[in-house]
Amino acid sequence: MFDLLSSFYPWIKAFHIMAVMSWMAGLFYLPRLYVYHAEQVGQSGDTHALFRTMEFKLLRVIMNPAMIVTWVLGICLVLTPGIVDWGLIWPWVKLFGVIAMTVFHMWLAGRRKSFAAGGNTLTGRQYRMMNEVPTVLMVVIVLAVVLKF
Repeated sequence: MFDLLSSFYPWIKAFHIMAVMSWMAGLFYLPRLYVYHAEQVGQSGDTHALFRTMEFKLLRVIMNPAMIVTWVLGICLVLTPGIVDWGLIWPWVKLFGVIAMTVFHMWLAGRRKSFAAGGNTLTGRQYRMMNEVPTVLMVVIVLAVVLKF
């Protein structure tokens, strides 16, 4: 099994990076949709229905599969011999960052359900602030992986 992972390491890493990019794109865009939904659209009407559809499809068709592929391939990378030294700090920082990113993803999914039910209580400003969360986590994760501190 581990020899197989070593043989396919470049492929696993390449597809992991693509999955992360797709997931991050959604994590950046969905809160922005929520800003416009909260500030411009409201909780009823045709535009509300359009935003609900866009939010649902972004989450279910792009973000959820990208997150799952990111996790699966990330675990494959971790299991590849010689790739991760758990005695260092960086893999733990990355793990914390990815878990935090996943929690943020789930929070966004909960917010989508709130919009769909017509019960959003957050403002566009609050969504703008939350839109910074994935950026901060991305910076921490990339620095940890590249600098390997």
